[in-house]
Amino acid sequence: MDITIILIIIGLICIITSFFLGNSSSSYADELEQVSISIHQETNGLKKRLKAVEEELMIGVGPLTTVGKTQTTAKPVHVIIVNQILSLHSQGYSISDIAVRSSLSNDDVIAVLQSKGVIT
Repeated sequence: MDITIILIIIGLICIITSFFLGNSSSSYADELEQVSISIHQETNGLKKRLKAVEEELMIGVGPLTTVGKTQTTAKPVHVIIVNQILSLHSQGYSISDIAVRSSLSNDDVIAVLQSKGVIT
């Protein structure tokens, strides 16, 4: 016999037996559905926790007023950005470098540093 005929016969036998033994896939489908549901529930829980953390971070936002100009404008600067500005200033970065890294204007960086008493 030729090898191709033997392989075809073995393939047909496997296909026929798979019809008789194929009922176990329903248990796998149930397990997959349970895993999908649990992942969905965990994702929703993480979204709720993330929203709570974002709300906590927004509590620390306060207005920043610039002094010494004819018109005082209030721009909210987040506490994290204020900490970043202070850290960069303590590391010796120039005001223009700090402004680029924090996505603020030079005047805003100077106002933050003045409000924290770092520069006068």
